[in-house]
Amino acid sequence: MRVSTGEIVAAAAAAGRGAGAFNVITLEHAEAIVAGAERVDRPVILQLSENAVGFHLGRVRPIAAALGEIATAARVPVSLHLDHVADESLLHQTADAGFSSVMFDASTRPYQENVAVTRAAADWAHERGLWLEAELGEVGGKDGAHAPGVRTDPRQAESYVAATGVDALAVAVGSSHAMTTREAALDLDLIAQLRKTVPVPLVLHGSSGVPDEHLRGAIGHGMVKINFGTALNLAYTGAVRDVLAGPNPPVDPRKYLRVARDAVADVVAHLLTVLDKAAG
Repeated sequence: MRVSTGEIVAAAAAAGRGAGAFNVITLEHAEAIVAGAERVDRPVILQLSENAVGFHLGRVRPIAAALGEIATAARVPVSLHLDHVADESLLHQTADAGFSSVMFDASTRPYQENVAVTRAAADWAHERGLWLEAELGEVGGKDGAHAPGVRTDPRQAESYVAATGVDALAVAVGSSHAMTTREAALDLDLIAQLRKTVPVPLVLHGSSGVPDEHLRGAIGHGMVKINFGTALNLAYTGAVRDVLAGPNPPVDPRKYLRVARDAVADVVAHLLTVLDKAAG
């Protein structure tokens, strides 16, 4: 069933668990994410990034329409979220394309400019009933755009949320985008400080590189929306490689995409189960 991101995140926050948000690139990603969520009977957020929109020839509506149909047919609550949007023209397509939420990313801009453009984005989104996430403190690993080692300052985060009116805040606490190993060590004390000072749900980007026990610890210390992308791509690509490296590799892409879809569903089901078990 199709619901809003705000509903999923609010329910997770109230229950003290994590809300799983998973990046979509191909249709098989979306089908697998929902299949994994249905297997463990958990709600899930389907995320489409600005980079993924670029992969789809810069056309957000066709892939968004497909995601909407998958969400509507699902046996669990599913929402659509547009992620890491820096292009304001893409932001302004969010509502008409069927998304209930968007992450507007001005984190690479100077602080005052970040505040100004994010305030404008939040005002625009709220006028249309959309939930808006933003980022303060640069999360590493995103095509060199973010500096590794940067951390979000709790007091600045408190002021930023008050000045911008955002509904959720992505913070830099030790994770990094595009990690292919699970070795990231999160600063749990910093997460706890941010939870005390920031009145909106906290979002963890780059979660694929975080071990299960640190994910549980992050939730126990106040993180709510947990984003995954690379973990799915590792499973997807690994499954395709295995099939094509075998005897008589198939020409029909359905032969290996079906296996890839099943592998991604397995990862999603596992991670959603992890997010239900917060550690103090």
